[in-house]
Amino acid sequence: MFDFAWSEMALIGVVALLLIGPKDMPVAIRTITGLIKKARKMASEFQTHVDEMVREADLTEARDALGGIRRFNVRNQIMRAIDDDGVLQRTFNESPLDARPSAPLVQPPAATPGFDPDGQHRYGYVPPAQPYEDATFPPVADAGPAPALLPPSVARRLAADRARLHPPAFLPPVRVIHGARRVPVDGPAVPPAPAGGPT
Repeated sequence: MFDFAWSEMALIGVVALLLIGPKDMPVAIRTITGLIKKARKMASEFQTHVDEMVREADLTEARDALGGIRRFNVRNQIMRAIDDDGVLQRTFNESPLDARPSAPLVQPPAATPGFDPDGQHRYGYVPPAQPYEDATFPPVADAGPAPALLPPSVARRLAADRARLHPPAFLPPVRVIHGARRVPVDGPAVPPAPAGGPT
């Protein structure tokens, strides 16, 4: 009825040995076996009385219900309540590597277009990049020494572009306050006012 395995019964025996102790263990085993025998005897007497009642009243339905109670398996009922369709059991039994799909879900698009009249690459195809050894760069005019923080090619390009780059005319000039006067940053230095003020 309770569906105990030998390992579970051995575990119960070890725990009982630890809790009861080896001295009182034989007495406890005799007591438990006596209780089990009494329970079996009472169950068999109850079964015979029920069978007699069924025979007298012809209650086959009650006999079937009693047989169902006798065949009741706690573990299977709990598993059926938790995992009715068996999905959890299959999840733990299957290997995750076996569940991979064998074919990709989405087919990749074709790599090259069939026709590109203008050469605009509108179809998603981009020609491979030119190798670095074959790349050619336009010559840059040497405009003086390059700063140490930038690569020489970037510094030369910035120095060449500096002449044509200037701030827009609608921005006011940058000024700072120096000695209680507003001084333009790029303008000529203005001497500060005397400390005592005009007298």
